[in-house]
Amino acid sequence: MRKYLFGTGLLTAITGGLTLLRGMREDAPFTWRSALGWLSWAISVALVVGAFVDIRRAAQGKAIAPDSPIHGQEKALLKQRMRRERA
Repeated sequence: MRKYLFGTGLLTAITGGLTLLRGMREDAPFTWRSALGWLSWAISVALVVGAFVDIRRAAQGKAIAPDSPIHGQEKALLKQRMRRERA
């Protein structure tokens, strides 16, 4: 759980969302640039969640999509998980 909560992707998405929220507080009108900022933030969050799902599935020994950044590392992640469970 710790590796998910303190992952750099999640921290980046949280700080990006906080920055967008701060920009909304300052009585600035909602423009197309604001909409693109929120869309970009939503895509970032979706990518972070997808990466977490891939890591979890790979650590459980399940197959993951070939376009995943961790594709090919499934055996190593499963081996790490097995070592942690034995200790």
